[in-house]
Amino acid sequence: MAAKRDYYEVLGVSRDATDSDIKAKYRKLALKYHPDRNPGDKQAEDNFKEASEAYEVLRDPQKRRIYDQYGHEGLEGSGFSGFRGFEDIFSSFGDIFEDFFGFGNRRSRGGGQRGSDLRYDLTLTFMEAAFGVNKEIDVTKMQTCSNCQGSGCQPGTSPQTCHACHGTGQISRSQGFFTVRTTCPSCRGEGKSIPNPCSECKGAGQVRVKKRVSVKVPAGVHSGLRLRLTGEGQAGIRGGLPGDLHVFIQVKSHDYFTREDTHVICEVPISFIQAALGDEIKIPTLKGETILKIPKGTQPDDVFRLQGEGIPSLQGYGRGDQIIKIKVKIPTSLNSKQEELLRDFAKLESNKISTKLKKILKGNAF
Repeated sequence: MAAKRDYYEVLGVSRDATDSDIKAKYRKLALKYHPDRNPGDKQAEDNFKEASEAYEVLRDPQKRRIYDQYGHEGLEGSGFSGFRGFEDIFSSFGDIFEDFFGFGNRRSRGGGQRGSDLRYDLTLTFMEAAFGVNKEIDVTKMQTCSNCQGSGCQPGTSPQTCHACHGTGQISRSQGFFTVRTTCPSCRGEGKSIPNPCSECKGAGQVRVKKRVSVKVPAGVHSGLRLRLTGEGQAGIRGGLPGDLHVFIQVKSHDYFTREDTHVICEVPISFIQAALGDEIKIPTLKGETILKIPKGTQPDDVFRLQGEGIPSLQGYGRGDQIIKIKVKIPTSLNSKQEELLRDFAKLESNKISTKLKKILKGNAF
């Protein structure tokens, strides 16, 4: 096993550093190496543990005095067992993690623990996503017991200090020069026991409920977007704040429209006669039907744009456009009259083309 580095060296402070100096240095290292900011980075995790262990010692006057006089060996003889795990670190250093960079600690100031977040997948139609909609969803979650108000105790009674750990939540056992601390099996680390459990929640302080939640979906949402409903997650523990509900949006495809950012795109089929002579046709938009003027000589894949007929911007300014792609349909079967007319038309076109070709060939004769 590698020898531990000097705690002052780990934090980068002098041996006469003040408490505020030590706290400031640790805050900087914790922000840099926190596991949430370095997922999968084992070295960063080790650096975080090392810095946390150093800070735990140097912030405590008694532990610091022992360390200054006897070093690491003196701490081990006094029962200090090094890094205690992320949950204990976050609990002890809540002011560091929550006040300064807002993650890691999930416990409230009064010792309560914030509830877990929940996820809900919400499927919308194309039109619901385009215009926005209010949805009612059913969410199954844990809620604070109304009978005991989350205490876990039958009304009129209160928790008692655990007789096994005397309220510390830990059991200490000496093994030679070492002291091993483990979570108290009697109270499971709570430090308190409940002699008269609540009849509704059986001492858990929470009950499982199905709650109907209203979700206001803004106009212009798209697949993959996440809406957060603050406080609609799992209930907090011991008075902690509730978690949040994260609603993930999935939008169904449309039979006629597709979407590109805030623009809606559609294809409009017209006959080659309409393309040649021009026409006025009805086309669908998000808001209903409108008239589109097809000019004479419209070509296949020509594009027309209806400004402001697209999807509203989520940022709250303007709408996209409706983009119309023209698809010219060629008839696959003709009656005799239609065929006769087209052949007459073809002869006229052939004469025009022949005249142009003669001029070209004459000008480029070899």
